[in-house]
Amino acid sequence: MSVRVRFAPSPTGYLHIGGARTALYSYLFARGHGGKYILRIEDTDLERSKREFEEVQIEDLKWLGITHDEGPDVGGDFGPYRQSERTQMYIDIAWQLVKEGKAYPCFLTSAELEELTAKAESEKIAPHTYHTKYRDLDPSEAKKKIDAGEEHVIRFKNPGKTWTFKDLVRGEVTFPVDMVGDWVIIRSSGMPVYNYCCVIDDWKMEMSHVMRAEEHLNNTCRQLMLYEALGAKVPEFAHVSLLVGEDRQKLSKRHGATSVKQYRDQNYLPEAINNYLCLLGWSHPEEKDIFDVRALGETFSMNRFSKSPALYDIQKLNFFNAHYLRALSGADLVAHIEKSIESSSPFHKQTSDWKITCCELIKEKIQLASEANSFMPLFFEK
Repeated sequence: MSVRVRFAPSPTGYLHIGGARTALYSYLFARGHGGKYILRIEDTDLERSKREFEEVQIEDLKWLGITHDEGPDVGGDFGPYRQSERTQMYIDIAWQLVKEGKAYPCFLTSAELEELTAKAESEKIAPHTYHTKYRDLDPSEAKKKIDAGEEHVIRFKNPGKTWTFKDLVRGEVTFPVDMVGDWVIIRSSGMPVYNYCCVIDDWKMEMSHVMRAEEHLNNTCRQLMLYEALGAKVPEFAHVSLLVGEDRQKLSKRHGATSVKQYRDQNYLPEAINNYLCLLGWSHPEEKDIFDVRALGETFSMNRFSKSPALYDIQKLNFFNAHYLRALSGADLVAHIEKSIESSSPFHKQTSDWKITCCELIKEKIQLASEANSFMPLFFEK
């Protein structure tokens, strides 16, 4: 089987460190199995998606050395690679599902939905229980409503059965029959929802494996329904552990820097970030902590993943950064540290040999290049 793995970020902000880990895992798996690593941009949130965020995310990935074989900036045989450019395909497939009796137009208003949801909750049953009012509406009646301009969504018909699949990290996972109802696949705006379009894309782009964070596990229930309805082959899923802060809560801005851009701006070394991220949910078969992730090859296997949440510790990241910083020497060391030294420092006026000697002296004392600034007074003022 040809291995094809994708990373599919939304360009609604900077690349989260957790997203970078998913990209790294996908990249390593593809490279280790002689496959293709694909970048796909999930930009169906038209209000929040920005092209500038997409560009920065691609820059961040390239800075980390995570280079894609196919994507919006390099092309490929399965494009386009932005979901916003694939909208008509999603709509056409949705109406084909309606024609086959696997989906239907739903004309429930917001007020009706709230009323029906409240009714279900008062009866202590699933909120979606009463959302099926138009499930069996005659197609000709539905067409009249649509032609009259009535606002509607398209809902997928839940076949009403238990869904089970084997996750490459978590083993067998089963979803109860009433976990979801007839779910929306096309919004009233005409835009597809995430769980719908990502299945269409993974199917059409022939993805063999889907690696993503644990928080997406429940989405798999809806997606399995759709794969079956489409008669499409289901990819192998691997839901990797959640990243958490010291308070054991999902990693967020309150825990400090969480975007790759922030670390790039702070002049961290990409090798250090890659090495540390690789160990957040995966372990080296030789129990190594320090290693070149690019040299892992087939060593990077699924059976080394952990199900437990991974603690993101900035001090440990700094430890890794210190290791890779100290491994630099000569001009490479100077080039790295010099970027973080204040522009007004006399350091910049010194000879190349002086700079090398200076940086070699202080590199054992620092973890981050920016910490070199605290040593400058020793050389120029005291």
